[in-house]
Amino acid sequence: MEPKIIGITGGTGSGKSTIVRRIREAFPDSVFMAQDSYYQSVSTFNNNTITSFNFDQPSAFDNQLLYRHLSDLKQGKPIEMPQYDFVHSVRTKETVHVEPKPLIVIEGLMVLYDQHIRDLLDLKLYVDTPADIRFIRRLKRDINERGRTMDSVITQYLEVVRPGHEHFIEPTKQYADLIIPEGGNNYRALSVLLSFIRSLGVSETGHMRP
Repeated sequence: MEPKIIGITGGTGSGKSTIVRRIREAFPDSVFMAQDSYYQSVSTFNNNTITSFNFDQPSAFDNQLLYRHLSDLKQGKPIEMPQYDFVHSVRTKETVHVEPKPLIVIEGLMVLYDQHIRDLLDLKLYVDTPADIRFIRRLKRDINERGRTMDSVITQYLEVVRPGHEHFIEPTKQYADLIIPEGGNNYRALSVLLSFIRSLGVSETGHMRP
């Protein structure tokens, strides 16, 4: 049976990764991918000038490669998934070999933006979380994990992240099959989501039920 693909999107810091973690716990033998791995390299920028590049627009991603990889996995073909260095804003030389599984989960800011990618998805999710909570989460992540300064994170958020969310991400909510408020903390919505995944024929072992 053809693998099932779930796409999860929402604004920065909305709780997409928490949803992925909940799915991974319930269906461990599955493929989990981050659209962030498909960012374009921006090697000419540094921590002081990074705010002039907009990572929150569709052209920031290599969507052609992502589409090809999702298509290959859906056809039962393995892929070499790219890896991204967020400190230096470049794609690394290393890749991760990914074998196809009955359940494939892709999460990211623009997962629902490109129609070609949307058409590959069997279930489309939008994680809806208030802007102030999302900003605080992003601030902590970028400082602690990506070597950014507080001023650069704030400037980037005001100048490109917030406008990018309003122009490109928020409108894709219309394409979602399921909207999950408050991300991974919404246990009732998660229960419905996990039940729906089982209805697709995927068991907790990751195998397709006959």
